[in-house]
Amino acid sequence: MANPEAPLTLRHLHPICDTRTMTRRSAIVFDLDGTLVDSLDDILDSFLAAFDAVGLPRPERAAARALVGRPLGEMYSPFAPAEALAPLESAYREHYPRHFVTRTRPFPGVLDLLGQLGERGYSRVVATTKRPDAARALVEAVGLAGLLDHVQGTEGFPHKPAPDVILRGLAAVGGAGEWMVGDTVSDIEAGRAAGLKTYAVTWGTHDAEALASVGPDALEATLTPLLHLLDVTDG
Repeated sequence: MANPEAPLTLRHLHPICDTRTMTRRSAIVFDLDGTLVDSLDDILDSFLAAFDAVGLPRPERAAARALVGRPLGEMYSPFAPAEALAPLESAYREHYPRHFVTRTRPFPGVLDLLGQLGERGYSRVVATTKRPDAARALVEAVGLAGLLDHVQGTEGFPHKPAPDVILRGLAAVGGAGEWMVGDTVSDIEAGRAAGLKTYAVTWGTHDAEALASVGPDALEATLTPLLHLLDVTDG
């Protein structure tokens, strides 16, 4: 585990695990924050600290929590005038890299699941609204880099619920996708738009009721059933 007080740096990141030279089965795509890693507190702490930095009143934590997973500008826009959005985003990006693994950890069972998927020959892809450099830094810091075949961030193209980030991630590993695993409505909508089956986890940003409203193929409180579903669908 990286020093939680150390600043985010990209200069010495290890490469993400690349097993594309192996014979691979289809890809399983995962959202990152709220799906593979429990990062909510660190994100919210940095989100709210930005208001202090620019001299604006903080919104309620619960109101901010409901917006986690959207692009940063969309998260700030309900709580600040338009001219304050850029300073808020800048303040967040100054604060978050210094605190991004203060409390962030992989959810229980994630390391084992990713390991088993790799052993079975599946490509493991992350598709996140985080910027690419921040996404890679996070998976490195929490010990997931060696268990992933590609980490696809979002920059310069439409974010979820558009399928772009998923399709780019799949293209990077040269394979077809099978499941999209996520914790938000946007994850499920993006996965469906990309032509994947969708697996919603209830431990992240959106609760079971909100997730059920968009009709995922699976709605689960843990990741364990995913392996059984793969056994059933792949034979």
